[in-house]
Amino acid sequence: MARHLIASDAAIRTIKPGDPRKRLNDGDGLHLLLFVKGGAHGWRLAYAHEGRRNVISLGTYPDTSLSNARKKADEARRLLSEGTDPSAARKQTKTATAQADEADRRADAGLPPVGSFEAVAREWLASVHTAKVSAGHSDRTRLRLEQNVFPWLGRLPLASVSAPMVLECLQRVVARGTVETAHRVKDACGQVFRYGIATGHCERNPAADLRDALPPVRVEHRAAITDPARVGELLRALLACTGQPTTQAALQLAALTFQRPGEIRGATWAEFDLDAGTWLIPSHRMKRNLQGKATGPDHVVPLSRQAVAVLRGLQPLTGSGLLVFPGLRDRARPISDMTMNAALRRLGFDGEEMTAHGFRAMARTMLSERLGVAPEVIEAQLAHTVPDALGRAYNRTEFTDQRRHMMQAWADYLDTLRMGAQVIPIRAA
Repeated sequence: MARHLIASDAAIRTIKPGDPRKRLNDGDGLHLLLFVKGGAHGWRLAYAHEGRRNVISLGTYPDTSLSNARKKADEARRLLSEGTDPSAARKQTKTATAQADEADRRADAGLPPVGSFEAVAREWLASVHTAKVSAGHSDRTRLRLEQNVFPWLGRLPLASVSAPMVLECLQRVVARGTVETAHRVKDACGQVFRYGIATGHCERNPAADLRDALPPVRVEHRAAITDPARVGELLRALLACTGQPTTQAALQLAALTFQRPGEIRGATWAEFDLDAGTWLIPSHRMKRNLQGKATGPDHVVPLSRQAVAVLRGLQPLTGSGLLVFPGLRDRARPISDMTMNAALRRLGFDGEEMTAHGFRAMARTMLSERLGVAPEVIEAQLAHTVPDALGRAYNRTEFTDQRRHMMQAWADYLDTLRMGAQVIPIRAA
């Protein structure tokens, strides 16, 4: 087909409004549509690719001169000769340009590149992880990734991150002596890769290849006293404590109810029915995942006569406020876990021997070994989920009568130890 049928730019400039022509043909598909886009003329190239006809725009006149339009048309024809659709190539170029502009914008804003390990990880944290776990759990996961992975792998495309790269990050954590943290970081990375597979950012999870690449975690149980004579010394020390009454009462309640320190410290007076001898801990204050906190049952704690006496003795001091154990400086906030442990230190029980959390292990061990209480009843009182032989979980609202009897027997047993009576081990059947 003939080309260059338009004489010159001057010939185009002679065209005035009202000209009956719709277009000027320059040959081989290139033509100029007259009076489009508010009166300007538009360059178009008609072509066929793989049996399908198409038209692309090459600019407007006079911004795009005749010679420039011909150059653009020649470039499009070159692509066609190589088997490439000019329209598709243009879209790819626009996409690449937009991605480059977005990358520059994110870089200027201090954000990781799209599709990078950090970008996908933060998307997983925001859209998945925080919806499943507590805010504190989510924050800890984010900090582990920010401190141990992002500085080295954060800017790399997720699909380019290999198992040796992840292992190198984990080995830095192990070198600090924090093996358990390394395992938690590996687990978080695995969840990021699984999310990346689901969202199309990668095809496999290299963290799964590191299952046996880290040293095992040494399980160290919380310090707890389980020797009856030493427990008696601890109870006498608590009774003789001359510190803050709220701290003394919190430790006594920890011994009598063996609930988690956070659940004790955050207790409100509204949770207690002292006449009925019951403490109802709301589900949202329990150690559960986000769904468990939102939909799980409240935890019922039967109170012994001794526990009720401790609380009634504290009522004149804090009963007019919301919290049972308010802080000394800020009564709107509870005493801290550090406060309870520090009180134990002052009483002569260091962290290698006893902690505020250790009252749970103390009760779990001695109720079974000394009082012969059934494990499922103890676990229900500890608010642990324990599967039975059929694979079901014990309902924490079960064993109410057994737990009430157990709690009173436990309090009476502690009184016996505190008074220094002879301790006779009882073997459970």
